[in-house]
Amino acid sequence: MIKLYGGARSRASIVRWYLEELAIPYEFVLLDMSVGEHLKPDFLKLNPFGKVPTLVDGDFALSESGAILLYLHQKYSGEILSIEQQAILTQWTLFANSTLANGIFTETSRAKELPKLMAPLNEMLSKHPYLLGDRFSVVDVAVGAILIYIPLMLKLDLSAYPAVVNYIESMSDRPACKIGMS
Repeated sequence: MIKLYGGARSRASIVRWYLEELAIPYEFVLLDMSVGEHLKPDFLKLNPFGKVPTLVDGDFALSESGAILLYLHQKYSGEILSIEQQAILTQWTLFANSTLANGIFTETSRAKELPKLMAPLNEMLSKHPYLLGDRFSVVDVAVGAILIYIPLMLKLDLSAYPAVVNYIESMSDRPACKIGMS
């Protein structure tokens, strides 16, 4: 059985959301970061940096939420993708974890970056319900989770981007998201 190690308010919730979407049985191990459970020798054997999330699938351990999402997709989604299609998934996942997250959560550049990020997303999402068109995919978890953090943590005014607001609501309403992101 897959084990997912995470802390309260960590990106492990993103991985949990995708595990729920895939309906894969897993055990969630909540580490109490405030008392250093992530720095104990047993956990450091899995992730020498002492960071969460960390996923263990059999004898294989992997950290970094984006890498875990892509691994789960490749191993468990049942989709056979071309190298180009895989690259698109990687592009969006890296966008979520670096460009989008930094643009939203780096306060010093947020005012400048937010319109540059939200305007193109709004345009794309005004044409299709999901980032890759008419079907939900792993990139909706990667990007959707970061966007969901906006109303939860930052309370930014997104009224100029109604398609993004609708997307956030749509992603938040998914049963797997409600479980994973709780």
